[in-house]
Formats: sequence, C-alpha cells, structure tokens
Amino acid sequence: MRVVSLVPSVTETLLAWGIEPVACTRFCEQPSLRHVGGTKNPDIAAIVELAADLVVVNDEENRREDADALVAAGLDVHVVTVRSVADVAPALAGLADRVGARFDPWPTLPPVPPPATRTAFVPIWRRPWMTLNGDTYGSSMLAAIGMANVYAEDVERYPTVTLEDAIDRGPDVVLAPTEPYPFRIDHVPELEKVGPVVVVDGKDLFWWGVRTPAALTRLQTALSST
Repeated sequence: MRVVSLVPSVTETLLAWGIEPVACTRFCEQPSLRHVGGTKNPDIAAIVELAADLVVVNDEENRREDADALVAAGLDVHVVTVRSVADVAPALAGLADRVGARFDPWPTLPPVPPPATRTAFVPIWRRPWMTLNGDTYGSSMLAAIGMANVYAEDVERYPTVTLEDAIDRGPDVVLAPTEPYPFRIDHVPELEKVGPVVVVDGKDLFWWGVRTPAALTRLQTALSST
C-alpha cells in the first residue's frame, strides 16, 4: 500500500510496523523519506502526483482545508484523533486496519489514571510563555503517571501564561520538553523560578503511537529523581 503520512507520530508508528510511507512531512524526522511540506502546509499537488492509496492526517496537527483538498482530489484520507492516552490504542487499531498491519493493544497501559500525587507545569513555548490544559495528550500522559497539570482546568487548550502565574500555582515540578519549543539545560535557571526543572524528550510527551508505553516509563523515571 502506498501511504502518505502527514503526522510525525503516524510515520514513526508505520515504520515500526514495517510499512514505509512513500512520503511524509519534514517534521517527521525521516531524512531518507520523501518530504511533502510540513504538517500545516503540505504540498497538495505533490501528494496528488504520488497517487497514494491512503493519506493519514490528524485533526489537530493538520488543517481541515488541506484534508478537504486531498479528498476533493480523489484521495482516500484517514483521520486519526488522539486527545488522551486512552485514545491511542483504538486510534492505532483503526490505522492498522486501514493499512493492513497487525496491532495488539498493550496490556501494560493504565486503564484508569492513578491518583495524582504531585503537580506539574509544562511550558510548551517561550516568548510568549504557553502551556497546555487537560484536554490534551501531553496532559493525559502526566495523569497516567500520577501527576496533575496545574493548568488542566484552563479554558484554552494551549493558553498563553506568565511565569508569575505559574509560580502562584505552586507546581511541584516544571517539565520542560525539547519540543515544540527546544527547551535545553540553559533554560533551567529561568524556569527554576517556578519550581524544580526536569528537561525531557518532547517526543515522549507529545508523540503518541508505538512509543507510548515506553514513553510513559521514561517520563516516570525522569521525574522520579525530583
């Protein structure tokens, strides 16, 4: 099957299943594969020219107008929706069915998040500072390892905030991911005003798919030292 993936998490998952997409986005971090633009600005003409059997998109990472354009061009578009850890297994089962792969759900994933014992602030951008609310995959990853997001109840899914407000919320830890903003060790002194800082792989927090079980373990290990 000729598959175009416009979702980094899907590209990683397909490759793990032994399925090599005929094209993906430049954000998928697969230099050996053909790139057809970004997640928000895919090259529609190039994708149509590839005559793919299936184009996989995500309702959050990709734009509706691009998906509609692909459908209008006669391509089969599969939309994957993931808002939480609980959504991952059914989403992958649906994807596996479309591409002819085998997916066995993981028995190790917690069916119900454990009670939160600590709180976390997760900056996802700087200048302006931004974070995420509870209706996001990243926040559900925290919940799955027993951590409460201090901005879980915010109305906006990705609210703009200030460090002063984050300080007032008194998080036990600041989880600084390496993407979408590339937080590094040199950002730690600034973030330490809010709380103890742990820099983690942003893919483990935001890329869902085959990496989810191991990502939960890595995040739990990283946070166990604080």
